[in-house]
Amino acid sequence: MNRSILKTQISIMGCGWLGLPLATTLVDLGCTVKGSTTSDKKLAQLRAQNITPYLVELTPKTISASYPDFLTGSDTLIINIPPGLRKNPHKNHVAEIELLIPELEKKGLNHVLFISSTSVFEDETTCPVITEHTTPNAQSQSGKQLGAVEQLLLKNKNFKTSILRCGGLVDEQRHPGQFLSGKTNLTNPEAPINLVHKTDVIGIITAIIKQGLWGETFHAVYPKHPTKAAYYTAYCKAHKLPLPSFKTDQNSKGKQVESTETRKALNYTFLVEP
Repeated sequence: MNRSILKTQISIMGCGWLGLPLATTLVDLGCTVKGSTTSDKKLAQLRAQNITPYLVELTPKTISASYPDFLTGSDTLIINIPPGLRKNPHKNHVAEIELLIPELEKKGLNHVLFISSTSVFEDETTCPVITEHTTPNAQSQSGKQLGAVEQLLLKNKNFKTSILRCGGLVDEQRHPGQFLSGKTNLTNPEAPINLVHKTDVIGIITAIIKQGLWGETFHAVYPKHPTKAAYYTAYCKAHKLPLPSFKTDQNSKGKQVESTETRKALNYTFLVEP
């Protein structure tokens, strides 16, 4: 169902590396956008981009006082905050989302878009092919918590949720090839890569909102999957970086995450090869 989003108000929770350019894209389309940050320093930056800024802090037990205003009048909330378990391995991201759901219900939001990750699927030696209909089976704490949040939101009958599982996010300034360059004894050389450029994630999010496709699960992953060794070796050669080297004495673990159903549902063509 195509519909204009020019008069829609959208709240974006998490206006960082992905959320800020997403917000400016939606503003350019004519949306009214409220954006949250956890940094006082970024409030002026958001305001300068015609995004109404809010300082929002969310923990498993507390939510900042500005949160109701951040949601007021919005049709859609985009939740774009990582679990944060790398910095805090004992953090309960599920409890954070459980805390904010009653606020969504009070404000009468119609739609939620949850930015999830392909890490909800486990890497395996069989390198399974994963579709939008595959049941998550993560064993990592981060993957498990993301899968639990997905279900928590999808099951709520007070609003319609769509899930967007992103592969490894890249752009010209932030690319894993830059970090793997020159590294030795890297594992899983035969694992397929599952990457996506930030431009395409923004394009897919915009398409979901424009077309009003709610209650669905989508994958933002570029539809080519060379092996890890082949891809990063080629990337480093192309950028004149020291080549990585890989361990070949053990079976590779991985997965191949497809986006075929997403491309069909949204009539979307990926714009940038990672």
